[in-house]
Amino acid sequence: MLERTYRMDAKRNGRFLNGHSSGGWATLQLQVNYPRIFGGTWSTSPDPSDFHNFTGPDLYAPHANVYHRPDGTAYPIVRIDGKVVATIEQFAKMEAVLGPYGGQMTSFDWVFSPRSPSGAPMPMFDRVTGDVKPAVVAYWHDHYDLAHRVETEWPQTGPLLKGRIHLFVGTADTFYLDGSARLFEARLNKLGADPHFHYLPGRSHFDLYKVGEDRDGLFDQIGAKMYTVARPGANWKK
Repeated sequence: MLERTYRMDAKRNGRFLNGHSSGGWATLQLQVNYPRIFGGTWSTSPDPSDFHNFTGPDLYAPHANVYHRPDGTAYPIVRIDGKVVATIEQFAKMEAVLGPYGGQMTSFDWVFSPRSPSGAPMPMFDRVTGDVKPAVVAYWHDHYDLAHRVETEWPQTGPLLKGRIHLFVGTADTFYLDGSARLFEARLNKLGADPHFHYLPGRSHFDLYKVGEDRDGLFDQIGAKMYTVARPGANWKK
C-alpha cells in the first residue's frame, strides 16, 4: 500500500529498518525473517538477540535462574552512571503488582512464549523463585533466539543477510543490552556475515543518539548510510 501510494523505491535496496530497544529487536527480527524484502537494518540498543545473555542470565544454563547467579549474587537489570539501581528480581516483582499484563519482563512472555490453556502466554520464569522454565525457553530458542535462527538458516539466507545487519549500543547501556549484542556479533562473525556493530563508549539506553550537541544526531548518520545503499555514489544531502 505504501509503495502504491507514495513515491518510494519498490525494491529491496529501498526498504530499510531502524528501531530502538524493543523496536530494535523487532527490526533485527524483520531483517532476519525477510531478507528478500529488506535491504538492511540499523538497529539500536535492541532487546536480547542471543539468549545466552538475556540482560545477564544465560537462559540455557543448567538450573538457570534469572534472579540469582550460581554463587547467589543478584543479577542487576538497571544501571545509571555505573551504579546498579534495580535487580531483575526487584524489577519482576514490581511488575507483578501491576497485574497480569505487567511491564517489560512480561512483554517478553507475550512476544516469545507459547500460549497456556487459558490463552495467556506461558511465563518464561517463576516470578517467586526466578527459576527458568526449560520447556518455555526451548520454545523461545527455536522461534525467537535470533542468533540461533541466523546460524540455523544461514545456508539459505546467508547471501542475503551478509553485510546487512548494523547495530548500535552503548557500552553503559542502562539494561545491559550490550552483552547480548556482543554474543550475536561473535556468532555472525563466525558465519562470515560481515556484521557492522558499534559499541558507543559510555552511552546508555537513553543518550545513544546524541552526536555533539545534537541529541538525535545518530539518525542523520544512519540515514546517510541507508542512502549510500539506495543511491550508490549520490550525495544524500542534495
